[in-house]
Amino acid sequence: MTVYHLLQIKDSNSNNIQNTISKIQDLLIPIAAAEDQVSYGVFTGVFGLATNELYWMTLGNDDTRSLANSVKELDLQVQLTLDLVPTVRPTEHNPRSKAGLYVFRWLDILNKDVDAIASLSETAWISFEGDFDSQIQGLFALQDRQDDKGKMLLLTWYKNLTVWQDSRTPSDAAMTLFKKRHALTIEALPIATRLLTK
Repeated sequence: MTVYHLLQIKDSNSNNIQNTISKIQDLLIPIAAAEDQVSYGVFTGVFGLATNELYWMTLGNDDTRSLANSVKELDLQVQLTLDLVPTVRPTEHNPRSKAGLYVFRWLDILNKDVDAIASLSETAWISFEGDFDSQIQGLFALQDRQDDKGKMLLLTWYKNLTVWQDSRTPSDAAMTLFKKRHALTIEALPIATRLLTK
């Protein structure tokens, strides 16, 4: 099973993210590769993350503990680590490369509702992606779902912020399904980012 690992990384010694980016590119991505982890993407904040925070996602079969330790050894702080598995997307597991806006929509949910949320989402995306210059990158659930409550991550690419704003009013068909999905969520938190392409 392909597992996606998300680390939220912070540099408390700086007010910007450039030092962290350099450490990830020059040091951490090679460490990850040596541990059979592929860098899925480095995402810097547009809104919702501090100026000295970012998300780094990798994919592979191991957990995040060794990578998190490597991050800490570089005098960076790990704010969050999650091991995630795909639901209905992605079906192909490749690093992200397309420039644009990537919105991480965190859903607090009951783990028993994961399959229903995935099914509603997949049907809604048919018209949603046809109406807007957007593409669903993945809908992930926690690898460990033993607890009653859990999280899901909906990761969506938009061409830009204008497309994201326009997509707040989808078609009636999509909206009906999104409302049903919302009824199954405890709360949702969107965080907008940009993919570091070089």
